[in-house]
Order: sequence, then structure tokens, then C-alpha cells
Amino acid sequence: MTFQPHPPKTDLEIARVARMKPIRDVARDSLQIPEEDLEPFGHYKAKLSLPYIRTLENRPDGKLILVTAISPTPAGEGKTTAVVGLADGMKRIGRKALICLREPSIGPCFGQKGGAAGGGHAQVVPMADINLHFTGDFHAITAANNLLAAMLDNHIYWGNALEIDSRRVTWRRVMDMNDRALREIVNGLGGVTNGFPRHDHFDITVASEVMAIFCLARDLNDLKRRLGNIIVAYTRDKKPIFARDLKTHGAMTVLLKEAFQPNLVQTLENNPAFIHGGPFANIAHGCNSVLATKTALKLADYVITEAGFGADLGAEKFFNIKCRKAGLKPDLAILVATVRALKMHGGVEKAELGHENVEAVLRGGANLDRHVDNLKKFGLPVLVAINRFTSDTEAELDAVRDLCASLGVEAVEADHWAEGGRGAERLAEAAIALLEAHPASFRLLYADELPIVEKIRTVAREIYGAADIAISDKLRAEIEEMEAAGYGRYPVCIAKTQYSFSTDPARRGAPSGHTLTVRELRLANGAEFIVVICGDIMTMPGLPRHPAANEIDIDESGEIVGLF
Repeated sequence: MTFQPHPPKTDLEIARVARMKPIRDVARDSLQIPEEDLEPFGHYKAKLSLPYIRTLENRPDGKLILVTAISPTPAGEGKTTAVVGLADGMKRIGRKALICLREPSIGPCFGQKGGAAGGGHAQVVPMADINLHFTGDFHAITAANNLLAAMLDNHIYWGNALEIDSRRVTWRRVMDMNDRALREIVNGLGGVTNGFPRHDHFDITVASEVMAIFCLARDLNDLKRRLGNIIVAYTRDKKPIFARDLKTHGAMTVLLKEAFQPNLVQTLENNPAFIHGGPFANIAHGCNSVLATKTALKLADYVITEAGFGADLGAEKFFNIKCRKAGLKPDLAILVATVRALKMHGGVEKAELGHENVEAVLRGGANLDRHVDNLKKFGLPVLVAINRFTSDTEAELDAVRDLCASLGVEAVEADHWAEGGRGAERLAEAAIALLEAHPASFRLLYADELPIVEKIRTVAREIYGAADIAISDKLRAEIEEMEAAGYGRYPVCIAKTQYSFSTDPARRGAPSGHTLTVRELRLANGAEFIVVICGDIMTMPGLPRHPAANEIDIDESGEIVGLF
């Protein structure tokens, strides 16, 4: 494909004119996957069969590279774009690389965040499909979640043999859309035939425990086991009721069987990409499926994956939850930063980002510094990728390079948005050189045996720069009950704002000495972690005043318009 630097096109227009190869050809030419082991969804999307995945077990693993970023700002960082550009850059220098990304949620696509398929000339395609219904995985996850909710209320309606206390129902319904009106509801209204009225809730699908289980399960048997272990309610004497008690986990597994197969698509440069699973990182664990990642490691020399939002959320959970549970040992962390984002962390307003401001870059560099230091705590070599914008000046870029040199890490500029893989060749070369020169010595931040409160405190202090945590006596009592019931070994999944190391989204840079206030705890027994909800974070987002959905339409020729 021939690239024009900085073309005046939207992401959707660039994706629309891409010369995609039939997905069977991508699978055969790049990964040597036989056509009979693919289940096509049209010409350019396919699922990989589970029997084929089992044949890969004895192959050696490739190198695992995590791409993460500094704390997100409205200026943009380009983490997913960097993943795609790096993989295309590796292919251009003769290396076999495979991407593992999360599936986008529809909710933010129609809200304000945008999609998750990259941008410019570093995208995965078909972009519109990926950002909308794709292969139906999220619909299957939503259906499985809500089947369990329906079976729970149905059991109560037909006599409640398990003696469930309707005041202690913990299972929530979900939908893959931002809808604040459903955060708190009352169901069962309308008389005897409609059941017993009770207080209920909706979360967004990507925050659900079923999504987390889907992304952490190793195989179908593990998926079914984990689904059966979901705690849905308690009796009056606080005995837990599991999904398996309702005999629902088998049917839930059936609904998820096809969705559980990893999705294969391609980049604009026809290189392979797995896109599978999609938990948010600010309210869930923010990583693509274990099955896709472990499969990719058997098929390529380098597997490039990402974890949502900044390294304080996505990377921390990737390491402490996904790697812990799946036995993964990453080899390299790449931290994506932009001059524009650093200036915002240095106090510059978005409207002023086009003006050179070296001092603001240096002030904002405190955010980058904190993330680099945090990543090193996990025993990984770190490389900084500067995602270039046309407004960046040499003085500003020099300031970032000098800052990184003072931190003992290399900074490499990349222009993959405008030039695709060609713009990321230097980044690919630097990544491979660092992998070969500095083998990782991966370690977790805390041990399984550490008490739950101390796990929360460790993350707060070591990753967020907090002075301490604040937990009410009521929540401490809940923690004591969890530990007494045998759940104390679980890792913690902290749900907080993505925009700051603190719980205040307005505090950019690298705030220190703050207090992390814990608002709520949720035991995700099937996923095998404890969700720690902090600050004002919501597990069901709302739409903004002017939703992106206002601009999305379909024209007379049937083409989607207004989508990024």
C-alpha cells in the first residue's frame, strides 16, 4: 500500500479504501493456519477453532510485549495505534509479529471515547465492523449474564427452594450501552405474575464478571467452572448462592461457546491481529482474552498486546491479575507518550497545545517519570514510544528525549499514524534490541498471601503515589468475611478514574500524598479477584451532553458515515 504523509482523511475514510486480503489468505500466509481451522464471518473476519488451538500446546512461546501509556488526556496518546504500527514495523524489518487487542464496547463508540481499532494508517480492519457488532461476542456475553439474572429471579418466583434473601441479591443485569437511567432500578413491578419487586442494577457489559471470566478462562472447561463459581446472592444467614446452585452455568457456557473462539482480522498492511474480549481498565481488568494471548504466543515470534488506559490501571492489572492467573511472563513494556499529552499534564489547556512550551513538557514529564518507575517495579525493560504529532517542535522532542535519558530509558519517535509500519521501523528495531540486550526478570507487585487491605494499600502507595487508603469499618468487616471464607488470596482489581493517579480526574501530572478512598467492594468469585471501587467511578457510564451517536449515520449508498 502506498502512503501519503498526513493525508487529509478521517480514520473511517482510510479504513474504507484499505485493500484487505481474504482472511483465509492472511491466516495461511502469515500464520500457516489451515483454512479448515477457520470459521469465517464474511470475507475479512474469522474465528479460530478450539480444536486447532489445542494442537499448538507443545510449540515454544514467542516474546510478549505490553504496550501501555501515560495517563490519558483529551490530547490523545495513541496506545492502540502504537500496537498496530509496531507490528507492521516489525513485519517490514523481517520479524513475525502478531497483535492481541481488546474488542471495543459499543457504548463509548456512541458516547465520546471513540473506537479501539487504531487510527490513521495504523489500524485494524474492517474498522467499522470491529467497533460495532463485530462477531457478536459482546452480545453473547450480555445474553449469558442476563440469562443468569433471569434464572435467579425465576427461582425466587417459583418457591425459592434455596431460600435466597432478595435483599442480598448481588448479581446485576448488563447491556453494552451507556445508559445512566439503568444504574439503579426496581424490577418485578406490575403484580403477582411479574415476580417479587426488588432493587436492581445494570452495569455496562464490559464491567461484568462474565466478561472478566471470558477473558481469564484457559479453555471451555475452565470457563464453565468459573461461571459456576459466580456468587449471585446470599441467604438470610449469609450463605452464598452460586450460579451452579441454579444449574445455569452449563447453559451460559453454551451461549459463549462460539464467542470464546478468538477473532482474527488484519491491519491495513495485511498483518494478522487477534481481537478478543474487552473489559474496561478503569472499572475492570482491561486486558484481552488469555486464550487469544496464549494462542498468539504459539504462532508468532513477537506478540504485541495492550492494556487499557494508563499504566497505573491497565498495566498494573495486566501484571497482577492476567499474568498472575495465566502464568504469563512478559518480556518488554513500551510506554506511549505524546508531547501534547505531556503539555496537558504540565498545565496547558487543550486550545493552547499547538504552541511550543518546553517548560510545560518538563512539568508534565513527572507523569511519564512515575509510569516508567512503576513499570520497572515489575522487572521489565522499558522503552518509551513518542507518538509524533505535526505540531511537535524539535525543542519539545529534545526535552522528552533528555527526560527519558535521565530516567535510564530510551525514547524513540514513531510516525505510524501518517506512515504506517514504515513510520514505526525505528521503534521495532529499538524494541528488538532491548529485548535481546536486557532479558526481563518479571515479578508481581504483591504475593497472594498478603491480606486484602494490604494489597489495596500496596497498589495505592507503589503505583498511585498515595499516602494511604481510607476504608470504612463496614468495608473492613466485609473484607474480614471474605478472608474467613477463603477469598483472601485473590488479587485486587481497583476501579477508579483513568485520568489521574488520584481519584480526582482533574489532578493531572503525578500527584502524591493523596488518600485512596474505597467506596465499595465486589467479590468476583468466578473471575477470582476482588473489585475495589474508589472515588466517583461508575460501572454504568452515561452519555455526554452531545453524544457521538448524533453524528453517526448511513448514506444513500449504504456507507456508514460519522464514525471517527
